[in-house]
Amino acid sequence: MLPFAPEGYPFVLVPALAGIVAWTFGYPAAAIVCWVAMAACVAFFRDPARHADAAPDVVLAPADGKVLSVGAAPAALAARGLERQVSIFMSPANVHVNRAPIAGTVREAGHTPGAHLPAFRDKASDRNEHSFVLLDGALGPVAYKQIAGSLARRVVCDLTPGQRVERGSRVGLIKFGSRVDLFLPAAATVVVAPGAVTRAGVTPVARLAKGNPT
Repeated sequence: MLPFAPEGYPFVLVPALAGIVAWTFGYPAAAIVCWVAMAACVAFFRDPARHADAAPDVVLAPADGKVLSVGAAPAALAARGLERQVSIFMSPANVHVNRAPIAGTVREAGHTPGAHLPAFRDKASDRNEHSFVLLDGALGPVAYKQIAGSLARRVVCDLTPGQRVERGSRVGLIKFGSRVDLFLPAAATVVVAPGAVTRAGVTPVARLAKGNPT
């Protein structure tokens, strides 16, 4: 059976039941539309097992998708020692379960309501609905934002402050797609470039400097 994120059950059961009702009352075309929608939701909420044997200093991708940009982080985060930013865009065809980029303890985890601008726009990171998570790892802090877009309407963050997470573990999802921004210390070496395709919990995105946790 296809591994499936439990957040998707309402999106699968509703069109499935609607299709049964439509078929029962003699509307086969409507039933087929409902079942196609159900199949699309099953595919969207798939949650495949992931594993990586990367070195301890490697930061893994928090999301499936394509790297939009690699550059400087906003001033507010740079002031906190997270000067570098990697943005990953998630299309509706991607797996949308997000995974922890490093092992560590959750220092911050919060949700901010906002707009639903297209996720590829630069201003979406600050203006759109998003969650922000800051992890304290053995080699220093790493943070990420789950950002809703024009289609995505809900960000799901499974973490709470003080919680311990392992690298590559499931940390939430964005319902119907969007973007994840990853924030790294200045000394981190980014190993992806714009256009690179990533898999959450598998693809190396950066290497942290050893011996200088902040």
